[in-house]
Amino acid sequence: MPPCHSQRPAAERGARHVDLDARLTAALTAVVAGARRRALRDGDRQIDTAHLLHTLLESDPEVRAVFDGPQVARLLGYLVQRAIGYGLRWQSSVEDSGALPVLCEPEGWSPTAAIALEAACVRAERGGHPCTRGLDLLATIVTDPESRAVEVLVRAGVDVEALPARIEAAAVAEEYEQEYGRERTAPEGPTVAPGPVRQVRRSIL
Repeated sequence: MPPCHSQRPAAERGARHVDLDARLTAALTAVVAGARRRALRDGDRQIDTAHLLHTLLESDPEVRAVFDGPQVARLLGYLVQRAIGYGLRWQSSVEDSGALPVLCEPEGWSPTAAIALEAACVRAERGGHPCTRGLDLLATIVTDPESRAVEVLVRAGVDVEALPARIEAAAVAEEYEQEYGRERTAPEGPTVAPGPVRQVRRSIL
């Protein structure tokens, strides 16, 4: 993750860097790295929620499962046009919905994206998850009606108000699959030795 505000001591910034990385799943860490690369490639000054949404849709199957197949295609088709179309007007502005800033806003992130990431970590902790998942980040992104991600979702015809329930359903399905998968792959109990079984059969005969 990017370091915190530069006025903090370097050791403290490094400690918070490691701490935040430890709060994300490996998949979400890769999403954040992908969003950073996308922002640099598009010439944007900051990672915003639209960058995060784009990378989540591309790389996280649980996030894609929240949307219908046609919706995913429309969203990706719209997001990919950012660098040559609607996103050009964003390059001269900062994504900031006016919410209270996080205590340690990462450098190179829009205030709205930083708040969404911190809220996703809190959501994961409250849900009893050791690490923050892509679904946690999606859930916090869509709660801000002023975010660029929500603007993209609305333009693509997605019912944003229905998303929280769909995200919860996807999270439950993911947890069930993980639990059920562990049960299916669990080793079977000890089997009865064949010798005594043959002896019992002979005695019966």
